Amino acid sequence: MAQSSSFSLPFIQDEPAKILIIDDEPNVLSVLYSLLSEQYQCTTATSAKEALEYLKEDQPDLVLSDIMMPGMTGLELLEEINRFNRDIVVILISGNLNIQSAIEAMRRGAFDYVTKPFNLSDVETAVQRALRHRMVLKANQLYEQHLEELVNLRTNELTHANQNLNVTLEKLYLNYKATLKALAAALEARDVETRGHSDRVVAYCMMLGKQIQLPDNDLITLEHGALLHDIGKIGVPDAILLKRGALTEEEWAYMRRHVEYGAQILNGIDFLDGASRIVAQHHERYNGSGYPTRLEGDNICLGARIFAVADTVDAITSDRPYRAARPFEDAAEELHKCSGTHFDPDIVKAFLSVPLDKWSEVRQLATEPGQSFRNESTGREVRYSAITLSGNSNVFGTSK
Repeated sequence: MAQSSSFSLPFIQDEPAKILIIDDEPNVLSVLYSLLSEQYQCTTATSAKEALEYLKEDQPDLVLSDIMMPGMTGLELLEEINRFNRDIVVILISGNLNIQSAIEAMRRGAFDYVTKPFNLSDVETAVQRALRHRMVLKANQLYEQHLEELVNLRTNELTHANQNLNVTLEKLYLNYKATLKALAAALEARDVETRGHSDRVVAYCMMLGKQIQLPDNDLITLEHGALLHDIGKIGVPDAILLKRGALTEEEWAYMRRHVEYGAQILNGIDFLDGASRIVAQHHERYNGSGYPTRLEGDNICLGARIFAVADTVDAITSDRPYRAARPFEDAAEELHKCSGTHFDPDIVKAFLSVPLDKWSEVRQLATEPGQSFRNESTGREVRYSAITLSGNSNVFGTSK
């Protein structure tokens, strides 16, 4: 019997999360266990050695470990955990307030850290953030597995029945595109300051792609790359990602690694191969001053060059905690000023060739999907969707 091709990502965990708490101080261990055991399935250990014995038998969702312990330290334990199971999320407890210790912990793979003496509400918040991160990782893994199974299923079905091929492929495409959007929304939810950013950047990229007459397949790749550009921030701890003050140089170095993480996440997913190049290069600059590899000019993939313009336009025209949104005229001025240095001059020219009120309309439609407008080239009314692009559908909508 054929299985259904529709599916959704399981972001809700049916059973209580498993937490392993490790500390050589009985009082601390007791307090943490009492705090967390009512809501989670908790196990305790008084040393790293005892914890490793437990990890051979069971796999927790989260490890909460002291750093300074007799014998093996928490940092050494972290390395052991990463060696045999990188899916376990680790929070380290430190009595040292030195930021260098925290940076070193996260450099070795810790998700977050708390300091002694700790506030119990801070511990609860850190645990909740870590478990949400764990759920997103699980969802991404299940999504890749489910997609592979779905593609195999559809391939076998189409081998034996070649009827309605275009309709079947379009439904499959819409399914995995909706899944990509759900994943992007889950990631974006970590940072309320940039909510809606992905939809708007996708819309700007689609407009620019049409303006320079990209083929449909390249438009699809551009769409996926723009939608998933910050997927690597899954690997950036909230302690850095959501820090209110200025980041230190060490924290900025850690933040920039989201590009590397994003490329690793998409590596091996064939239909996202082109998108992974955009993800890997979306912080490169036209004059070679960007990161991570200082590519310049046409050595940067076209999708990343288009994205750089779209991303800057959205950054300038959106509200930020430190300033109000600026008009599209300011965005156009900034693009013109940085053409040839930060941006590809041809992409800047494509942006400036579109009336600024049209860009404002695209932003509004991306922010409020479901509105309809008249397509000037066909005279037909279409209903807007920021990620609609399949078959004979218009890039900015499907026929009403």
